[in-house]
Amino acid sequence: MNSSDLPVHDPIMVTQATLPPLEEYVGYLKTIWDKHWLTNNGPFVRELEDRLREHLGSPELWYVSNCTTALQLSLRALAPGGDIITTPFTYVATSGAIMWEHFRPVFVDVRPDDLTIDPQLIEAAITPKTRAILATHVYGTPCAVNEIATIARQHRLKVIYDAAHAFGCALAGRPLATYGDMSCLSFHATKVFHTVEGGAVIINGNPELSERIRLMRAFGHFGDDHRCIGINGKNSEFHAAMGLCNLPRYAAYRAMRQALHENYSRLLRGSPLRQPRNQAESFEYNYGYFPVLLPDENAVFRALAALADIKVYPRRYFYPSLNRIAYIKGPNCPVSEHAAATVICLPLSEQVTPAIQQEIATTIAAAVGF
Repeated sequence: MNSSDLPVHDPIMVTQATLPPLEEYVGYLKTIWDKHWLTNNGPFVRELEDRLREHLGSPELWYVSNCTTALQLSLRALAPGGDIITTPFTYVATSGAIMWEHFRPVFVDVRPDDLTIDPQLIEAAITPKTRAILATHVYGTPCAVNEIATIARQHRLKVIYDAAHAFGCALAGRPLATYGDMSCLSFHATKVFHTVEGGAVIINGNPELSERIRLMRAFGHFGDDHRCIGINGKNSEFHAAMGLCNLPRYAAYRAMRQALHENYSRLLRGSPLRQPRNQAESFEYNYGYFPVLLPDENAVFRALAALADIKVYPRRYFYPSLNRIAYIKGPNCPVSEHAAATVICLPLSEQVTPAIQQEIATTIAAAVGF
């Protein structure tokens, strides 16, 4: 392609943060300036928590600094030491939190259709050292929550969900984040709903555990009453203010991504590219990601190079399969390894016009050969 043939647009990243009108956010900033209350459980943090509890139908929700912190707090709430059964097809923060809290990640492979952890493999991996199951709702697609719950009950294990991608997703009319003993959400700037940086822990049906996590996120004490070890997992008024601006706009942000999804699906119909398929009935999606599986890894390399030529930058998400990282190293997980080698997520943002989507589809078709 000659330089004169390159498209006239800014670089298109895999996503771009959605932002509210600046004047609305500045209105919150003026209040913060007037009150001089910047952090430490301020009024905007408490207001955002209340609104999120209402939005997600969960009374036990605590806003924290990010989803990794949420995972660490959830793991720290367990009895220390032992094994956590988890998935190799997820972001490295999932296994990183397990190891950071001095547990051992035990990988089992994923299902080929939706790339979530395979419940048929979980039970065989359980030993007397197993403390919990930590599964990821991959791209917001629900894990086999009922099967996993049954296994956990039979073996008296906790279930923690990495629900970083699952804000706004619902299963059988119930928010996906309300499944399991605990769910960890991400409100990172790339998500459909964001607070720039941030996350939340949702505790389902265990007020005592909820109180423990609330305590641990704030150094383990209330005032001068020191009760347990804790960390600084709090978030600030500035981040909460962004969340208060963005939460009423979630439906519009979701609709924008849904339209992009539908157009990508139309443009790629009949191609050899495959999308992970949701197996659950009565599922409501947030359209946070548009992953496609290419025929092989060489096709990925060709597609990425061709897209870079037109200033489009999708992401290999997730790559590599975590069982292949040297400092983690787990057993062979062929489904996860193949998915990690062949998946890319296509751009979803307000930058991505129908014309750019057409350009992306045409470029991939030429690179892959269909």
